[in-house]
Amino acid sequence: MFTTRPTLRGTFGMVSSTHWLASQSAMAVLEDGGNAFDAAVAAGFVLHVVEPHLNGPAGEVPVILAPAGRPVRVLCGQGPAPAGATVAHYRSLGLALVPGTGPLAAAVPGAFDAWMLLLRDHGTRTLAQVLRYAIDYAETGHPPLERLAGTVETVRALFENEWTSSADLYLPGGRPPAPGRLFRNPALARTWRRLVEEATAAAGSGDRTGQIEEARRVWRQGFIAEALVRQASRPTMDTSGARHTGTLSADDLAGWSATYEDPVTYDRHGWTVCKAGPWSQGPVLLQQLALLPDELPPYGSADYVHLLVEGCKLAMADREAWYGDAADVPLDTLLSRPYNDRRRALVGDRASLELRPGSPGGRRPALSDHTVAVARGRPGPGAPAVPYAAGAGEPTVGPDGTTRGDTCHIDVVDRWGNMVAATPSGGWLQSNPVVPELGFPLGTRLQMAWLDPGLPNSLTPGRRPRTTLSPSLVLRDGEPVMAFGSPGGDQQDQWQLHFLLAVTHGGLDPQAAIDAPGWHSESFPGSFHPRGMRPGGLTVESRTDPAVVEDLRRRGHDVTVGGPWTEGRMCVVARDPRTRILSAAANPRGMQGYAVGR
Repeated sequence: MFTTRPTLRGTFGMVSSTHWLASQSAMAVLEDGGNAFDAAVAAGFVLHVVEPHLNGPAGEVPVILAPAGRPVRVLCGQGPAPAGATVAHYRSLGLALVPGTGPLAAAVPGAFDAWMLLLRDHGTRTLAQVLRYAIDYAETGHPPLERLAGTVETVRALFENEWTSSADLYLPGGRPPAPGRLFRNPALARTWRRLVEEATAAAGSGDRTGQIEEARRVWRQGFIAEALVRQASRPTMDTSGARHTGTLSADDLAGWSATYEDPVTYDRHGWTVCKAGPWSQGPVLLQQLALLPDELPPYGSADYVHLLVEGCKLAMADREAWYGDAADVPLDTLLSRPYNDRRRALVGDRASLELRPGSPGGRRPALSDHTVAVARGRPGPGAPAVPYAAGAGEPTVGPDGTTRGDTCHIDVVDRWGNMVAATPSGGWLQSNPVVPELGFPLGTRLQMAWLDPGLPNSLTPGRRPRTTLSPSLVLRDGEPVMAFGSPGGDQQDQWQLHFLLAVTHGGLDPQAAIDAPGWHSESFPGSFHPRGMRPGGLTVESRTDPAVVEDLRRRGHDVTVGGPWTEGRMCVVARDPRTRILSAAANPRGMQGYAVGR
């Protein structure tokens, strides 16, 4: 099969990420003697600099890690709703949905603390060593992506008229970042330099762990925390069309820490897939696997695509009804064989146009009023009068700042067998005004929580809003063999399923599996404001066999044929435990993802 580039192979170390500068920075850490976790942290901070329209330090990051010879763990860098973020408070403001932008949508920032825990517990480098790449790019500049300029242009009026601190950074002299000019973020460079200086002075130059702990304290209680709380208290224009202050407080920041937990797993034909729990959408990938019959139709056929799309709809319907951090999720039942045998029987020859959550244990599914409305083809309560379009790939941003967002991804494997997958996101430049003292904005993850009480994903103080972020790690006979993931919001676990089955069922190598024509369904409510739905909606790449497209249309799928390279943003690294050969591949779509290694 045609591939855009080779699958890289070597024995020393492999990195794949959504930006070449992050990939090469991670590789530089490996070359300097660091391990996979050091490299992932360095790359994560570089992504905050070079992809500010896709992620930032005040966003969030779930991480799946497999330390050599030790169990797989999930590191949760998803912060919860602040203590003041109650349904009653938002309803008192006349809101039916959490705004898609502004401080009301800001959860407790989670990414920074998760990176610090990963470095402290599993890395070997110092704070200064992993931050130096990001500091250099922020201080001396980097060649910005064309998509960065495009994103800034879409929110130019908002920046110039309302979010003036963002205009100061991203529209100096009225001009957005351009590929022909270096783009700098001196405020961010100063933030990280001051952080390193304060942490080193407090802990001493020889205390690596103490420096990291002091950096965590500065983030949660020092000058960074003070600036974040000040920003949250400033009245800010958001997607509701009004100016609101947020709920983030000093106590919220001081009282939260990233945490470790066991992964949720599912076995299929000898492959064990590890995901984060149902506070993420990770189990959707596992449910899609559980819904598959033992034998699959030929890879890439109309029967194959139809089966996967219909299974995706059922898994996503269960996500809407059952996933969330504000309830006891019946995950064992949702992944059980009897439950999925019954669910699989709902897949017929025709495309379903309904949202059909199941009833695990006989329990009645609970859906928000907005979900019920959009599933019936009506605008949901509080939704703006804008057309719905799935935000596949780069963020979908309107002139008023409406965004469905996107994200980044990093995978690393080193010569010792350590493996890690991380999906940093949130805190986009279009999410909130830049904090002028810091050089980055707050996030907007609370937009994924509902303002209906009593739902698994209801806005609840101290509880995590359900996130779309969903890295993956796969075991074979108990040994870690592959780490992968993708940007793409609701598309993440659709594209990851396509990739995984292309490898395990289609027999493709990693790069060919990434390059294969992709698709995604829009037949469920989106996770990002304004949370629309297109019943039966299916978008495919134009490289898809025309006969397959026509067959899908005959089955009732509302097929949109997109561009030839628009579906997927996959990254992957792998390790063969028998030969110890390492490999990596990266997505060519968007022309910015790269794998490196030797």
